[in-house]
Amino acid sequence: MTAGTTDSVQPARLRPPANQIIELDVQGMTCASCAARIEKKLGKLDGVQASVNYATEKAHVVAPADVDADALIATVQAAGYDAALPTPEAEPRDRAAEIKRRLIVAAVLAVPVIAMAMIPPLQFPGWQWVSLALATPVVTWAAWPFHRSAFVNLRHGAATMDTLISLGTSAAYLWSLFALIFGEAGAIGMTHHWTFNLSHDHQLSSVYFEASVGIITFILLGRYIEARSRQDASSALRALAEVGAKSVTVLRGGAEVTVPIEKLAVDNEFVVRPGEKVATDGVVVSGSSAVDNSVITGESLPVDVAPGSTVVGASVNTTGRLVVRATAVGADTQLAQIAHLVELAQTGKSKSQALADRISGVFVPVVIALALITLLVWLVLGESATFAVTAAVSVLIISCPCALGLATPTALLAGSLRGSQLGILIRGPEALEEAHRIQVIALDKTGTITAGQMSLDSVVPAEGITSEELLRLAASLEAASEHPIARAIVKAYSGRPGALEDFRNVPGLGIQARVDDRAAAAGNAALMAKLGLEVPEQLEQAAIEAGKRGASTVLVARDDTVVGLVAVADKIEPTAPEAVKALQKLGLRTVMVTGDNQAAAEYVAHQVGIDGVRSEVLPGDKFAVVTELQEGGKTPVAMVGDGVNDAAALTQADLGISMGSGTDAAIAASDLTLMRHDLMLAADAINLSRRTLNTIRGNLFWAFIYNVCAIPIAALGYLNPMFAGAAMAFSSVFVVTNSLRLRTWKPKH
Repeated sequence: MTAGTTDSVQPARLRPPANQIIELDVQGMTCASCAARIEKKLGKLDGVQASVNYATEKAHVVAPADVDADALIATVQAAGYDAALPTPEAEPRDRAAEIKRRLIVAAVLAVPVIAMAMIPPLQFPGWQWVSLALATPVVTWAAWPFHRSAFVNLRHGAATMDTLISLGTSAAYLWSLFALIFGEAGAIGMTHHWTFNLSHDHQLSSVYFEASVGIITFILLGRYIEARSRQDASSALRALAEVGAKSVTVLRGGAEVTVPIEKLAVDNEFVVRPGEKVATDGVVVSGSSAVDNSVITGESLPVDVAPGSTVVGASVNTTGRLVVRATAVGADTQLAQIAHLVELAQTGKSKSQALADRISGVFVPVVIALALITLLVWLVLGESATFAVTAAVSVLIISCPCALGLATPTALLAGSLRGSQLGILIRGPEALEEAHRIQVIALDKTGTITAGQMSLDSVVPAEGITSEELLRLAASLEAASEHPIARAIVKAYSGRPGALEDFRNVPGLGIQARVDDRAAAAGNAALMAKLGLEVPEQLEQAAIEAGKRGASTVLVARDDTVVGLVAVADKIEPTAPEAVKALQKLGLRTVMVTGDNQAAAEYVAHQVGIDGVRSEVLPGDKFAVVTELQEGGKTPVAMVGDGVNDAAALTQADLGISMGSGTDAAIAASDLTLMRHDLMLAADAINLSRRTLNTIRGNLFWAFIYNVCAIPIAALGYLNPMFAGAAMAFSSVFVVTNSLRLRTWKPKH
């Protein structure tokens, strides 16, 4: 019996670069503008091209041979950040955990400070000094990342959201401290006066610690949510590393010796038992079996191998014992090449800056200038320093971008939670932006459009036998085989099989046995020819038609006569046609990418209504197909897949969508993960992503408009800093409430 024909799996090879490539781990970045600044600094070195990815905290540098890593690291450090050569054995840095510690401390200390400031009955004698004690750790330790970032940006003449956060919180804290020590605010028994506008007297009688701690706590919450969404950005490479074998049984002097995979060398011969992973790329020396390449190719159809056949590392041997000669090890294997493509795609893909950072690029410097102008104008007009400084502080506080900082992560969290309820996992905000732009969606066939499991396609009996009898005979013969096609045939027959005797496997051809004391055989046309049996024309034609559908055929013989044919295929998912139609209604052009021959690919495409087909695509070439569809970056492309070989294509695509039933590497490399084997979820995922992005944009618009309207009120002296802080908190509540509306989103179908 044969598993059918598939494209041979050939290792992908990359052309060696003309210059050396150096990878660096970068620390200290707080926003996308930091990555851009490091890129600019590295790019000033002669012959150096750099791509810095804020999401993965890595720099991919192409440099002349005379530029060493130390020079690159020194350049990054001169820009105010830190860098080091990667250490693969090191645990990945958990930025979310670092932020979480600061957030917990800030929240615990901020709650009583805000409560005392806003609720007069809680203002016991000396409450303002207690507020000072509670606020100090929040403004210093918890807010330290903001202060450090502001200082680094100041050194380079730049300003970001961190600059405004640092300035606003520090100004409110220091002015409150000044009022406690040198004004009336430190008097025991002092309470806040509830007036919206500023007092024109010369007394310092108010403190604004609640504004400082409130801003810091809210922003830390937003950063924590963002870090949680980013912390798995590099897990694709770790997932790929876990796919390969960890040890190998090598033949040495005729004896089998188990050694770590690192000690395997080219031309070593090693043993692969049934159920074991093939340790590395190689050629079969002895033995025959069916090898499952699905972990690498995503294709469910096993490949029969015999002496001289090539096998790929990380594929699984299903039936017989194999002896393989290694032809590639380490970085030269196909698995390593796919991992390298994933890494290149992750580093090279252009990550759009967060919308809030783009707004703040202009907004922050303008706000700082307005605060200084407010201070100077009031002093020139003869107002007291207290009034002028307090008005300037109000401008900074009301402008603090809490809502801007929360707009993206809160909507992302709400959208992600709703997505998880529907079976959709959203990787991060970049996925939402890209989902809004997608024009073409490439669909892997096996495991995406199809079920990814072999099942009965058709039963074609010859004269003198019924379909039921033919299926019973085939299932009886295949009952003793572990081949995936055999299992599909046995599963399709629900009755009682015949008595099996004298079972004999014919490698690469099929099986022979006696069923109910009658000679029988099942396999390919070559087996029938070897047995001297003629295949009826009717069955030959049926086999040709089955091949066009991408099905594998098994001829069945009894008593020296070919009595029928059983075809097994990977069935189309029931929801696939409806899903393709839904994707097309979203304005997307659909393209199926498969290793099948043109006829089989066209058949499946016609069944589900696909717009275009790319057939006979080798496993390592899907990356190139996606690149071609992108037309040099002019056309945003989404890719849906489920195999390790899809991982590079998923990361190269503007939007990677993986089936949750696929491999860990494909899931880790994708932007969106569908947790059920249902292609309709792809349409739902893009719909939800677009809705979430629209919510983010709405949040940013209203937060920005709020600032624009509130700043003049604060500058004119009509807004007490305490109420400015409350208004700032209200804008954040509005943003969060708007984001929570995503929890009720429902797919249209």
